[in-house]
Amino acid sequence: MLVQIVSLLAAASIASAQSSVTPAPAVASNPAGASYVGVLPEKAGSNLRGSISAVSAADGKGVKFSVSFSGLPAEGGPFMYHIHEKPVPANGNCTGTGAHLDPYKRGEVPICDASKPETCQTGDLSGKYGNITAGEWSQEYVDPYSATRADDPAFFGNLSFVVHLSNKTRIGCANFTVGDGYKPAPSSSGAPKPSHNASTPAPTGSAPVPSASSSTPAEFPGAAAKVVAGPAALFALVAALVL
Repeated sequence: MLVQIVSLLAAASIASAQSSVTPAPAVASNPAGASYVGVLPEKAGSNLRGSISAVSAADGKGVKFSVSFSGLPAEGGPFMYHIHEKPVPANGNCTGTGAHLDPYKRGEVPICDASKPETCQTGDLSGKYGNITAGEWSQEYVDPYSATRADDPAFFGNLSFVVHLSNKTRIGCANFTVGDGYKPAPSSSGAPKPSHNASTPAPTGSAPVPSASSSTPAEFPGAAAKVVAGPAALFALVAALVL
């Protein structure tokens, strides 16, 4: 009986979280030709290579992403990748990139529903468009909810992306930098302007290599606690049944 009650509470909590999610707005008027690219640095002892290129969609609505990875581990998949809320620090530690880019405060639960990408965290690209399922993998798509406009909350040009094992261990990360030939217009709104070299991870051998072990901090340490929180009515039901 108690197990059933806990399950009901968890389901109610997820339903409550879903109802409170603010859908991400589709981004329009992205600058024509705006482009950013992130390239994973080579690291001793790792075969992981990859990049994410991003350019404004032809009509300025959303961003076209070209994603390519190779040398992924034989175990630990399917692998995930996300845009994170901070750039990679100078020491190259992927933990320093913080959580996913989530300007509309969707939070960590419920799990991203790919059939409703507007309800997912903006930076959860693999949640919206599919995890990495092979050692050599590439994909292209347009995400309507990402921005190459520096004054938009969904702007990522001065942030980073991270590659994860299925258990959320971070195995690689890279900063986005301005694409070749693109010169961002000066910002008049005070929004951060991307730097071509800011916070770029140090070259191979000069910075600590981020650990891919299970000791790496989990990305969502508070997720379990959030799941068991439910509406007051169900807690009242639990109290009545227990008494």
